[in-house]
Amino acid sequence: MTTSLTEDQLAIVETTLDFAQEHLAPHAVAWDQDKHFPIDVLRKAAGLGLGGVYVKEESGGSGLTRSDGVLVFEVLATGCPSIAGYLSIHNMVAWMIDRYGSDAQRARWLPALCSMDALGSYCLTEPGAGSDAAALRTRAVRDGDHYVLSGVKQFISGAGTSQVYIVMARTGEDGPRGISAFVVERDDPGLSFGPNEKKMGWNAQPTRQVILDGVRVPGDRRLGAEGDGFRIAMSGLNGGRLGIAACSLGGAQSALDRSGAYLADREAFGAPLLDSSSLQFRLADMATELAAARALVRQAAAALDRNDPQAPQLCAMAKRFATDTGFSVADQALQLHGGYGYLSEYGIEKIVRDLRVHQILEGTNEIMRLIVARGLTGAAR
Repeated sequence: MTTSLTEDQLAIVETTLDFAQEHLAPHAVAWDQDKHFPIDVLRKAAGLGLGGVYVKEESGGSGLTRSDGVLVFEVLATGCPSIAGYLSIHNMVAWMIDRYGSDAQRARWLPALCSMDALGSYCLTEPGAGSDAAALRTRAVRDGDHYVLSGVKQFISGAGTSQVYIVMARTGEDGPRGISAFVVERDDPGLSFGPNEKKMGWNAQPTRQVILDGVRVPGDRRLGAEGDGFRIAMSGLNGGRLGIAACSLGGAQSALDRSGAYLADREAFGAPLLDSSSLQFRLADMATELAAARALVRQAAAALDRNDPQAPQLCAMAKRFATDTGFSVADQALQLHGGYGYLSEYGIEKIVRDLRVHQILEGTNEIMRLIVARGLTGAAR
């Protein structure tokens, strides 16, 4: 994992790995079983600069690059993919305010987001608008110097606990050009939340509907200009896809490492399982697939750092390939553990459950293929 890293990046990896091993890994299974969202641990992560990974230093963040960030989230996910995944989303929210907000907006929200005294949530998906995000129906109607927001957002990570919500709402015509972005606060009148969803994985963070029933916000809560919301949302997702891809790498790497240790310790037919060439080949293929996925994620991160025009397609490629690969490797790791892999105390089945949703969120992998295909067919015409 540390091949070709700079000294600064090696230090980032070492510090983040120490945190993951001390504060995440020992508690990951219990948090999953108890559906516990460890806010105190998130604030400890913020003490290392992980609450504002991409936020400029002058705004209170760490000012890291996307190439640095994928290292951070991969390492965090070796401890707990669910918490690493939430941190990726929180950092997407903080970056969007830093990138598209005014000086006053940055001053208002970023200090608390970077310290994680306030948590952030990203609100795009709706009950009837998932992959077709531009069809969203939440509306923001102008009323003097204010907007009144009404609608429902679905599958929102951190909802109910987060203090800051970036909400995409329709201010104009149908389609992407009629969408604007707003910052809504948890205590705004008219904002409420559905029950915590019962999920297959990602149980260490809450997932709820966000219900906006005539939420009245002043005009200075709009992020960017009217009609810029969809562009802002998609820009945030380029980085968010890299974060989730990196989380898949970390979870799968943990599962692979555990598999090697298990096969070395477990004996069958008078010899350690690790002596079996067929099982060695299985581990070799898993490691090779992860290395290829990691290389693509880092290539996409470097492209995003340099504002390469092909970055959105590369981010989609990386998200699709890394999340598919990560889930496959974790699933194979469970098989290598036999019946023990199915037991919760070994932690493998939790990794499998956590990584499955990575193929769905931040844009399904079918949508990632669509983004890549459009880039290819557009270039060919």
